[in-house]
Amino acid sequence: QGQLVESGGGSVQPGGSLRLSCSASRNIFSGSIMGWFRQAPGKQRELVADITTRGTTNYDSSVKGRFTISRDNAKNTVYLQMNSLKPEDTAVYYCNARGSIWNHWGQGTQVTVSS
Repeated sequence: QGQLVESGGGSVQPGGSLRLSCSASRNIFSGSIMGWFRQAPGKQRELVADITTRGTTNYDSSVKGRFTISRDNAKNTVYLQMNSLKPEDTAVYYCNARGSIWNHWGQGTQVTVSS
């Protein structure tokens, strides 16, 4: 608990942009695949994007071309740049750190896309 600290959520109009950040302790971050998941009301939590320790990225088809995940290994931080946001992107976004024997979650940050 408290291993991952997220920031950057908020409200934006359709077509707008937001950047989410998630910081972790070094010993967790350095050995983890870092990911962003989201959960909309009444729906299951789903993977948005993840990035390996070597920088290989993976995106859900619904966000490909609009969202970019990146990691700064010097700052132990993962980012999710979200552009061209749509109302269907509205959800609570969770940071995730997945390692060989651990799986940590952030507290979640709300993203609302509405006109």
